[in-house]
Amino acid sequence: MAGSWLTSTATCTAYRAVCGGTPDAPGVRVPVAGRVFAERVGWLADLVRGMADQVIAAHWSDADLALLAAGVGVDGRRLPASGWMALRRLGWGAVAAAGVVVSDRVRRIAEEEAARALRLGCHRHAVVAALLATWPADPFARTDGEWSALRAALPEGCDTATIRNRTRQIAGYLGVHGRLPADVCELEGPPVVARQVSLAAADRQQVVVDRVDDRMVRVCSQLPTCAGPVSYRDWVWHAFDVVLPVIVPAGVKVCTPTVRPRDGRVRVDLPWRAPHTPPPVDGHTRGLGVDWGVNTLLTATVADLEGGSVVVDGRPLRFDATGVSAKLVRLRRHRERLRTKADHLTRLRDGRPADAPADSALAGKLACLEAEHAAVCARIRHLNHAVAWSAARWLVDHATAAGATVVYVENLATLEAGGRSRSLNRRLSGAVRGAVFTAVAHLAAKAGIAVVTVPARGTSSGCPRCGAAVTHVKAPDRCVAGYRWATCSCGLSLDRDHAAAQRIAARGLANQTKTRRDRSGQAAIRTATDTPVRRRARRPTPAVTTRPVRNRRKTAPTPKQTRPATAKTSRLLPSRRQVPAPTEPPPGTGGKRPAGRTPQETNPPGPVRQVPHTASTTTAPRHPHRVRRATLGRGFHRHVHATPITNRDGGTGTMSASLRIT
Repeated sequence: MAGSWLTSTATCTAYRAVCGGTPDAPGVRVPVAGRVFAERVGWLADLVRGMADQVIAAHWSDADLALLAAGVGVDGRRLPASGWMALRRLGWGAVAAAGVVVSDRVRRIAEEEAARALRLGCHRHAVVAALLATWPADPFARTDGEWSALRAALPEGCDTATIRNRTRQIAGYLGVHGRLPADVCELEGPPVVARQVSLAAADRQQVVVDRVDDRMVRVCSQLPTCAGPVSYRDWVWHAFDVVLPVIVPAGVKVCTPTVRPRDGRVRVDLPWRAPHTPPPVDGHTRGLGVDWGVNTLLTATVADLEGGSVVVDGRPLRFDATGVSAKLVRLRRHRERLRTKADHLTRLRDGRPADAPADSALAGKLACLEAEHAAVCARIRHLNHAVAWSAARWLVDHATAAGATVVYVENLATLEAGGRSRSLNRRLSGAVRGAVFTAVAHLAAKAGIAVVTVPARGTSSGCPRCGAAVTHVKAPDRCVAGYRWATCSCGLSLDRDHAAAQRIAARGLANQTKTRRDRSGQAAIRTATDTPVRRRARRPTPAVTTRPVRNRRKTAPTPKQTRPATAKTSRLLPSRRQVPAPTEPPPGTGGKRPAGRTPQETNPPGPVRQVPHTASTTTAPRHPHRVRRATLGRGFHRHVHATPITNRDGGTGTMSASLRIT
């Protein structure tokens, strides 16, 4: 989100292309098959990655990273925002290999990829420098003073996960070499750019994007016809059409894409922009408080600000992904087993004598394990992505249906949990909170809903009504130490995540005047005071009309019972009085069979399967378990159970077609 525009990215696929001519003068067009087209895009990606890796390796040093991070060139002028222009201002231009001819626009694309990697390296350089400057005697048990000194030296926006990971990396280097590294360049090698082509860094001499109609975009770009072009005649214009998904509205502005060759196809990341006005961060009267969980991924509640106090309706909204979490745990265990086997085979292969012949069986097993490991990793990534966007879609739809104008989420970036078990830490490390927050922020911006983070300290340990410390038990009827239920001396007895969601909503609504936006546009409340939450009074239930008491005294004749016209009967079997008995038995039968199972012959003629007495011969066959309503917004997976979306009037809501994820 930048300025008054909201940028989204639609991932499409280009299956074929045509080459020849130019965008202004098409000339004779020759069709290009999908495999050939993907191969030529791969050649361009390899040329770009080779030049970018050379630039990164040549300037992966402490002095060059410090110069790039300063933002001022050698001539004293401020470096441009564009990466390729900043590198050329510093004199770090990309150079093609000997004998290879590339245009200036291709070098510009390589310089842009190198600049992005080096600027990310500048952030890692600042984090590692702060850790080395304040390295304590025990890095895993810092005191309050050591934490204060570290926080003051770290760059802005550094979260606890980054601190923990970099601390472990430095401690590992210290254990191997017996000394601390000098900087990040000694701690790790230069990064490697991805195999992709960012066409946005070029101009119309390299790429042209035209909108054919509301559902199709035509992209023209120069591609090499061989792996090592030796002249400009080896570069030919290729045009390919991209069909836009249904989530892209008609008439929006389409930007220059990024192409990625993959599995014989060309993936196209096509950005599109729509006008957007950032929603206000204060002045809200109804909001949604959201609490993170391990199995119950999201627990939310609707809260209103009435006369300076926060009022909740007491209805919890849950997105329970327990089944998917169990599936992810199994996939991670399988991935670890595959990685262990592959590492063992790699050690066996590398430990063979140099003059020994290659073991084809060992190489085949290793290749098979690597392929299966890559497939499992892809499955985990896709499942995490589906969970994150499904949960975000569900949350934004609930906020829209409830009429909430803001969503308050606890900020777990600076909260460190210690003393947990190894299995719980592994499950927490595999959580998709960052992806969920990004998806919620993006979808909420489309719906005109603000997303604000609040401090997470004490949201689960305090009572939303009185603010005192709560006691966590297993269940309301099992007062033993547990996790699931929260009780308080004031009479609170509530689900732990639901109570935390109420506390988060109260912090956001009561302290919304303290909301500030950072440089990236993310709204956050840094410091907050807790406000008691009051539950809304229940609506009085209408009086139930009672039936008159039957007179069972025997002093008078029993009155005749009148049966209503529409008698209530079972949906399974008709009433015996409604279905008259047949006057005579069906032909071919000797009368009614007595009660009991179907009689079976003792010696049937031929291989006849005997029906067991436990199997019913009159009911319909049983079907396997199928969870209904496994649709988007209520759960994309059959083992995801979410609270149905209801409108403010109580009716079941539906998602907007423009915001639906396909």
